[in-house]
Amino acid sequence: MSKYVKNLIMRDLAERLKGVDSLGVISPRGINAIKNNQIRRKLRQAGLKMTVVKNSLAKRSLTDGKLKGFESLLDGPSALIYGAKTSVSTIARLMLEQKKTDEKIELRGMYFDGEVYPGEKGVQQVSKLPTREEAVANIVAAILSPGRKLGGILKDQAGKIAAILKTVEEKAKEKEAAAAPAAAAPEATPAAAPEAAPTA
Repeated sequence: MSKYVKNLIMRDLAERLKGVDSLGVISPRGINAIKNNQIRRKLRQAGLKMTVVKNSLAKRSLTDGKLKGFESLLDGPSALIYGAKTSVSTIARLMLEQKKTDEKIELRGMYFDGEVYPGEKGVQQVSKLPTREEAVANIVAAILSPGRKLGGILKDQAGKIAAILKTVEEKAKEKEAAAAPAAAAPEATPAAAPEAAPTA
């Protein structure tokens, strides 16, 4: 391959991975053309791309930038799986899903935030991280949780106060009802006749 062609490939790869800060690496060895197209279709549906690279050219074209340090994952035939607006955990989950459908796929690892997560264990570790949407949902839930608890407490306390007031009201009515017949009873009894004085 001439130097001119190598420079074109390196420039193209650098352009494709511009703005990408995380990626997954698999070995395309043993994947036939039909399986390759199926994998690419699933990745495309998730907003991801897969690019088979020549290791030496990939190392040279990505020596500086956000992907500096991922070269340790390049060993033998390599395919990069990446997406500019896709979370790294989504990439890892899709890679594991493909591994379940075809055991021949070798997961080399993941790279993001300057860290390398090698092998299938690294991919599994990254797949457990929350996606951006999941992280936002967790943060919103954490923010709303105290308010929800306070509302529950206030509602519970208001219910208790209402129950106490109702009990007090019922007892007051019972006392009034008991006092009314007692007050009416002395008025209804006739006055006793005066006793006659004894005669001597």
